Amino acid sequence: MTHRVPGRTDHVVVVGAGLAGLSAALHLLGAGRRVTVLEREEHPGGRAGRLDLHTVRGTYRVDTGPTVLTMPDLLDEAFAAVGEKVQERLDLVALDPAYRARFADGSTIDVHTDGEAMAEEVRAVCGPRAAQGYVRMRDWLTQLYRAEIDSFIGANLDSPLDLLGRDLVRLARLGGFGRLGPRVARMLPDERLQRIFSFQALYAGVPPHRALGAYGVIAYMDTIGGVFFPRGGMRQVGRAMADAAVEAGAEIVHGRVATGLERRGGRVTAVRHEGVAGGDSDRLPCDAVVLTPDLPVVHRLVGRAPRRPVPLRWSPSAVVLHAGLRRARPDLAHHTISFGTAWRRTFREIIDDGRLMSDPSLLVTRPTATDPALAPVGADLLFVLAPCPNLERGRIDWARVGPAYRDELLGVLADRGLDVAGEVEVSHLVTPADWAAAGHAAGTPFSAAHTFAQTGPFRPRNLVRGLSNAVLAGCGTTPGVGIPPVLISGRLAAERVTGPLPRGRRVPTGS
Repeated sequence: MTHRVPGRTDHVVVVGAGLAGLSAALHLLGAGRRVTVLEREEHPGGRAGRLDLHTVRGTYRVDTGPTVLTMPDLLDEAFAAVGEKVQERLDLVALDPAYRARFADGSTIDVHTDGEAMAEEVRAVCGPRAAQGYVRMRDWLTQLYRAEIDSFIGANLDSPLDLLGRDLVRLARLGGFGRLGPRVARMLPDERLQRIFSFQALYAGVPPHRALGAYGVIAYMDTIGGVFFPRGGMRQVGRAMADAAVEAGAEIVHGRVATGLERRGGRVTAVRHEGVAGGDSDRLPCDAVVLTPDLPVVHRLVGRAPRRPVPLRWSPSAVVLHAGLRRARPDLAHHTISFGTAWRRTFREIIDDGRLMSDPSLLVTRPTATDPALAPVGADLLFVLAPCPNLERGRIDWARVGPAYRDELLGVLADRGLDVAGEVEVSHLVTPADWAAAGHAAGTPFSAAHTFAQTGPFRPRNLVRGLSNAVLAGCGTTPGVGIPPVLISGRLAAERVTGPLPRGRRVPTGS
């Protein structure tokens, strides 16, 4: 039987109004708990943050966190907990193509989530044999999703024994415990397609040729489940969830930082907090607490880090360039993946060697392709993400290297036919040093890597040893990194308090 918080749980304090904390809050509210959320920023969203870049022409409304939204049914599940629907709170646009992949040889492949449209795209660019392989790949990814979503990704696991069952056997038969890269290559002979259906493993902090086959489920979410964008920007997701929580009775207190936990008899009795600038300390009594900050912050609040036989290994980080362009670039899709010639070498450089990519693969997002109102009239907004080593793996002086690397990335884009350097009106650069200053371990926003020893029941648990009424949520705990897992983590945290909660029926969108 799944362990849950014992005793009284009438009032729950949630530390952090990110997507995990807001998901937990909505599910707790739906189960009849009183909820107070403490948030250090003046707006909700957490890692899904916001930055407004002002110019004489107007404002560029920047999303500083994730730009790829998948599995909106999980949002609907959270809203449904308080009797609402996602379409009542957010105007979600399905992107088609979900991505545009551009390759060093000049070819492009548009990634469609509709099966027939994607098979035709693959047939036209890569040939009929590749199209047949894509159909097999799509079926395999869908089966992976069905095997994993409830038993592994969407369940609280108290021990490896909790994995035992028909879904484990099914996952093993599907090759979920083999290697992702080789499995994809057997179905897709064209290396371009191999990249499209395996690069997502980097989100989990593992190169595709070393990632478990089970992580193909991330490719399912992107390439079959669909990619969406909320009008008004990704910032609208946190705002909508917070508004729904407040209307359902939650109190969200902004500008407050949790500084410690008062405890008695192995239970948290209150959360101590103060203003962002310090001072003005106060305490908030509670019956249970959900902690969502990054793991090192949680460990400071708890007063210790759990013992592990091997220290946590952190995911790679990213350099992000936000750029406001003086004129629109309609030739760019909403999401463009610009692949270099190198592939395995790229992962070795950033994960093993701690060096910058010598031949970068980049994610270029143009949110104004879907919502022009995010930039001044006639202008465009770009988000350029370059994976890079985290601060533990790569000893890079980002204060010195950052500006030069920004120019290098713009040069790489120009060499690949995406010359925007002369159009940049305003920009903002984020490096691992900035992520570290924001409280992210090892300077990465992607938290602990999804190695085998940090996956499923081996990932940091969402229970706190020695504190019977403290629960974790967020990307550092189960099930992991990315908007879908983070939303699930909030529900799993709530279930530790309330017991099992009703769930929406999640039928694979592309099946």
